Amino acid sequence: MKNDIKFAVILAGCGVYDGAEIHEATFTLYGIAKHEASYDIFAPDIEQYHVVNHLSGQVSSEKRNVLVESARIARGNIKPTSELLEKNYDAVIFPGGFGVAKNLSDFAFIGEKCSVNEEIATIIKQFHSNKKPIGALCISPVIVARVLGNIDVTIGNDTNTASAIKSFGANHIETKHGEVAIDKIHKIFTTPCYMLDSSIVQIAEGAENIVKAMIVTINR
Repeated sequence: MKNDIKFAVILAGCGVYDGAEIHEATFTLYGIAKHEASYDIFAPDIEQYHVVNHLSGQVSSEKRNVLVESARIARGNIKPTSELLEKNYDAVIFPGGFGVAKNLSDFAFIGEKCSVNEEIATIIKQFHSNKKPIGALCISPVIVARVLGNIDVTIGNDTNTASAIKSFGANHIETKHGEVAIDKIHKIFTTPCYMLDSSIVQIAEGAENIVKAMIVTINR
């Protein structure tokens, strides 16, 4: 029987090098649906920092929009983050990809001195203040830690990123494939995914595990 739990899923474009990581995004949606919850997909209506040719790895001169590119993953069923109303959702979750560090924030360029997109920061603060679960995969825990500070998160075992997280006042927990770090006090759920050298099977397991853990908490 389908439950009435509803997730807001935030994307950062389309493609690992300049947007949302497609495997992580897809398996997050799959995990939500598999566990009989529902979701709406959102992305900020902003220009991407840059566009990367995913075949050559070279930066292109073309311009693209984060919302328009994210619509590729959402099959067109997507809304701008400016329209996200926290009261309509039980949880929010952020798949990873370099778009998180380039479009949702500028972490890719200035590290621990980074700032987070204002709409995204507001969403994180709203869900946190209302004690609703926040999930983050891969590099996404960085933006949650930057906004909230004193929380427990994981990005796996990358020392440089972990150091930046600690500079935000957050605590980093080392994890392996598929493991979920849970901050029970703040209801923060994180898993490393492609921050580790992962197979697509391990990505699927991590995405499903984080969704399942969030649903368990919501149902308590």
